[in-house]
Amino acid sequence: MEKPTLPKGCKNFLVDIDGTVCEDIPNEEHERMATAQVFPDVVEIVNRWYEEGHIITFFTGRLSQHAEVTEAWLEEHGFKYHGVIYNKPRGGNYHWIDNHTVRATRFNSKFTEFVKRWIEIEVFDDVGQVNKSDSPHQ
Repeated sequence: MEKPTLPKGCKNFLVDIDGTVCEDIPNEEHERMATAQVFPDVVEIVNRWYEEGHIITFFTGRLSQHAEVTEAWLEEHGFKYHGVIYNKPRGGNYHWIDNHTVRATRFNSKFTEFVKRWIEIEVFDDVGQVNKSDSPHQ
């Protein structure tokens, strides 16, 4: 069985909700989720990615019991998306290990167009063991 692949140039965006697209609301204050203030420019940028053919999935620490209020809020604000994944581990300091290329962008203050910067990252010491199917040089 062949693994599913995305078309060339298509990205799988996993986008956090609280503190990234809107004010940071903890699960313990779930009654505020319906009225969360969306951050400037977020809807326009996320919807542009969607219209460009990218996959938009919200990946949130909100509990699955908050699905109804969360999806109503996304609809109310006009977000275009493909899905929502709930119950993301809380606490931050994420280190994603995967056999596919993973790019991470930390949200600090506002959504903008992406810019390229070279930074230092932690990787496995497996020089010479490039996974050919994920090599960006093919």
